[in-house]
Amino acid sequence: MQALRTHNAEIARRRAASVPRGVGCVHPIAIARGEGAMLWDVEGHSYVDFVGGIGVMNAGHANPAIVAAIADQARAFTHVSFQVASYEPYVALAEALNRLAPGTAPKKTLLLSTGAEATENAVKIARHATGRPGVIAFQHGYHGRTLLALSMTGKNAPYKQNYGPFCTEIAHAPFPHELHGWSVERALDALDELFASTLAPERTAAIIIEPVLGEGGFVPVPRAYLEALRERCTREGILLICDEIQSGFGRTGAFFATEHYAVEPDLITTAKSLAGGMPLAAVVGRADVMDAPGPGGLGGTYAGNPVACAAALATIELMDAAFFVRAQAIGARVRAAFEAVAARYPQAVAEVRGLGAMIAIEFVRGHDPVVPRIVAEARERGVLLMPAGEGNVIRTLVPLVIDDPTLDRALDAIATAIDHVLVS
Repeated sequence: MQALRTHNAEIARRRAASVPRGVGCVHPIAIARGEGAMLWDVEGHSYVDFVGGIGVMNAGHANPAIVAAIADQARAFTHVSFQVASYEPYVALAEALNRLAPGTAPKKTLLLSTGAEATENAVKIARHATGRPGVIAFQHGYHGRTLLALSMTGKNAPYKQNYGPFCTEIAHAPFPHELHGWSVERALDALDELFASTLAPERTAAIIIEPVLGEGGFVPVPRAYLEALRERCTREGILLICDEIQSGFGRTGAFFATEHYAVEPDLITTAKSLAGGMPLAAVVGRADVMDAPGPGGLGGTYAGNPVACAAALATIELMDAAFFVRAQAIGARVRAAFEAVAARYPQAVAEVRGLGAMIAIEFVRGHDPVVPRIVAEARERGVLLMPAGEGNVIRTLVPLVIDDPTLDRALDAIATAIDHVLVS
């Protein structure tokens, strides 16, 4: 195997020559190693990681307990396929997720490999259980890049452009967000109009919603809206799917963001921080609904890989009450830093929002987009950021193991980067 070069520019050149340009990249660097909330590139530069592998590294990079679990399972066996023969890590993880999922109904869990697989399988299960074809998703929502998942995604550029035609019987409702003119009442009226004009309730299998929009800009769903959605779903026999792929596993200060609401979803999709960096996803839901498909109707060759399951079990062990308290404290610190920026630049900052440690700052859209410049300036100051929304939102997905001095240093660097861009 050819040895890796030690220059970011050289790896970038090789990437451009060998990888399709459709695989985007926020930062022109190549990572050599990570530890906790820190990353180092191949040239030795260090960065505080506020991206966390896009929400994957809640438990931190190279967490010793997770690394040990991966190594132990890899020494035993790495793959047999759960459809060929059972293995305990899959069963133990399903039991754990069934216990942790919110609500009192008995649960069952299907393990998969990616978030898109989770959302697709949740819809398959819902359609089988209800005998209905229709699905309602939300504008600005994101559910993955495969065809059905992309059909449910409510954001065109860059995800949906020129990839149609998309799946039929998928409709999109407005997500309630006061800043952009969608009050709870107006959004509910629009949903009822969608039922009346586009997709009748008796043809709707499921409504899928992110409790906190991810790609859409870290917008928490208002409590009144989610409660009303639950009521409509129960009344009409529609299954409520909460997509917790980005908001789960402690990010909001609870195991699942849904725990902040007095609502029990019928199905939950999860992935990202489920397995500490290993590819793993799940659909967790009411046992009677999950049992609707017959044997052979669900699965996948790599689904529930034993090494990934071992990593997930180790990850769950780390997520005790203190972990969730820490997530809330991190979120409070980030929110305070962003609100200080908003106070300095009230004409430039539209909103600071979020739930737990899932905090974002939205800038007013203009002819001169500031977020890409802020991201670049922050990188020069040793912090990696990532945009969201319409490219005018900075979201924070820092590993929840970060210590206060490192967090404060990173927040100071972000504030300085914003100052530099907004006053230049």
